[in-house]
Amino acid sequence: MTADQTFYGPDFGALQAQDPEIAGVLLSELDRVRSGLQLIASENLTSPAVLAALGSTLSNKYAEGYPGRRYYGGCSEVDKAESIGIERAKRLFGADHANLQPHSGASANQAVYGAFCQPGDTILAMSLPHGGHLTHGTKVSFSGKWFNAVHYGVNKDTEDIDYDQVRDLAREHKPKVIVAGGSAIPRLIDFQFFREVADEVGAIFWVDAAHFIGLVAGQAIPSPVPYADVVTFTTHKVLRGPRGGALVCKEEHAAKLDKAVFPMMQGGPLMHAIAAKAVNLGECLRPEYQTYARQVIANAQQLAASLGEKGIRPITGGTDTHLSLHDLQGVGVTGKDAEARSDAAGIVLNKNAIPFDPQPPNTASGIRVGTPSVTTQGMGTEQMKVIADLIHRAVTQTDGDPDHPVAKDVRAEVGDLVSRFPAYPRG
Repeated sequence: MTADQTFYGPDFGALQAQDPEIAGVLLSELDRVRSGLQLIASENLTSPAVLAALGSTLSNKYAEGYPGRRYYGGCSEVDKAESIGIERAKRLFGADHANLQPHSGASANQAVYGAFCQPGDTILAMSLPHGGHLTHGTKVSFSGKWFNAVHYGVNKDTEDIDYDQVRDLAREHKPKVIVAGGSAIPRLIDFQFFREVADEVGAIFWVDAAHFIGLVAGQAIPSPVPYADVVTFTTHKVLRGPRGGALVCKEEHAAKLDKAVFPMMQGGPLMHAIAAKAVNLGECLRPEYQTYARQVIANAQQLAASLGEKGIRPITGGTDTHLSLHDLQGVGVTGKDAEARSDAAGIVLNKNAIPFDPQPPNTASGIRVGTPSVTTQGMGTEQMKVIADLIHRAVTQTDGDPDHPVAKDVRAEVGDLVSRFPAYPRG
């Protein structure tokens, strides 16, 4: 087998013999990741150790319940894996309690609603067009169908969270739960402010830290854990773990949240994924992870600034985190076109609505860029300046045709860059 084939382990030959069609997809996806710039803010490159746990025999085990309290026999070994992961999560985040069973961030969020809300209760969260998340009361989501969602947004001048509006809406609507966090918020969130507002109106304070929890793990930004009743997150973004969800909470809410995860919202946990989460959490406890987390932010700040210099304006003027949101109106391109043009040039990013966007969401006036993957590959601030130039040329000088001369030039330069900072180095 080639080096690319052996990357998937000693059993890849069996997969190739039994199902060459799917084996080919695995190899072509590895090639796709290696050959382009991965700038999706919600993606990262897990370690081979995490991938090994995901592909393990723990995938076979049914383990409804929790360690020491299962509904099936034969759980002695998976109990060990989950217990190790729980203790690592508590240590990493300084939390009273952790639950690693949610299948996704949305599943973890669903458990919060299950623990603290009844259908029809009022929740207060950030609106999706201003940077929130689907599961924070958007009408197309279960959360918007089951609960009375009231939304705050950003201040039109600062483009950051309108904290006065948060307080005013909380006082007016007396929500059961107040949510902080979202999918496109470049600035730090004032968790102490939200805590004070929640206490004033008698609400549960929940932080959805899916996007930035990896920066918290790396001690690169302040933690919401001391302030929040519950913090939910995904494990596959900056945190650099397997695709999945988790939550940490105060001890007083532990039993209620555990019951909301299982048996209320989920059945059997994915034990191979929980083992992979444990591996990842162990990686996050190492000093080198903190270096990586700080570099993610430095890279994001440099990329945002360099794009701004080229007329692709960063919302809020920059970023404090791993992502930046950019307004394309100054260069006369929609987010939809920018995404397609970048993709044709070997650059993977996503269109994104900006606050007060005149375009519909599927077109959008902005793009969102993130630095977790390229930082994992070893790139630094000098490379971010190069990437900003490549994005600018792709967005403003091409038309989405991979054969466009400028697209071909940019793609060749992308290839040279990633060859010097490879994803999953060969051999």
